[in-house]
Amino acid sequence: MNSNRSDKTSGKAEDKADVQQGTLALMILKTLESMGPLHGYGIARRIEQISNHLLSLNYGTLYPALLKLEQEGSVASDWGVSDNNRKAKYYTLTRAGRRQLARETHEWEQTAAIVARFLSSEGEHS
Repeated sequence: MNSNRSDKTSGKAEDKADVQQGTLALMILKTLESMGPLHGYGIARRIEQISNHLLSLNYGTLYPALLKLEQEGSVASDWGVSDNNRKAKYYTLTRAGRRQLARETHEWEQTAAIVARFLSSEGEHS
């Protein structure tokens, strides 16, 4: 992942925004919930697509996150064959992953609501 903002016109990798800490696992889990089993490349492309290409994932970031989620029991993996007839590891959401997704979604929504209150109260002096 890269740390610069995108200006939509360039599309260069160095213009992509970084995924905020703690949100990559949430994005992976949500992607697997909505899309079903996917290989790492498919997960990365879907996250980029949903972000309107404002986020860019590299494999040095994605695969350690997938490994951690697998070790925690939130995703399971199995080898299969991709659309281009190559061997690929497919990831699926587990029951524990669904619970983690629900918990993290709730926490993220609470955090976003708190930040929104601060942003909307800017300039108010109480």
